Amino acid sequence: MSRLARIAARLRVRIRDDDGQVNAFIVVFAVAVVMFAGLVLDGGLAIATKVRALGEAQEAARAGAQALDLAAYRDHNIVRLVPDRARTRAQEYLAATDDSGTVAVTADTVTVTVTVQQRTQLLGVLGMDSLTVTGTGTAHPVRGVNAPEP
Repeated sequence: MSRLARIAARLRVRIRDDDGQVNAFIVVFAVAVVMFAGLVLDGGLAIATKVRALGEAQEAARAGAQALDLAAYRDHNIVRLVPDRARTRAQEYLAATDDSGTVAVTADTVTVTVTVQQRTQLLGVLGMDSLTVTGTGTAHPVRGVNAPEP
């Protein structure tokens, strides 16, 4: 038997011995790649949702901060909110954007926290069907804005 024939015979035996065999490393590596891709994709979606939640919370707080007590301002030059009206305005803004959240109002501050459930794309395979994302915005009325706050 020639040398080439012996090598071919050994290769045939090795090929036959490996039929259907899955290397454990490949399985672990494939799961790790799916997990990493899920973190990248779903993490990016969560960050984008966080930015949107922050924007919606800030806008709702600004809407609420427009509910000034005009009588106090005209009579005593005091800038303060009408709490019930401020809460209603912020909640109406949230309702218009289909967001859910909480609104807290004091005499001079409106704080809105928006909570969003972001459905996952790839992490659902690993049992994480959604991520909870929150954003908080605060606003207060000011008189004569000349420059941005520090």
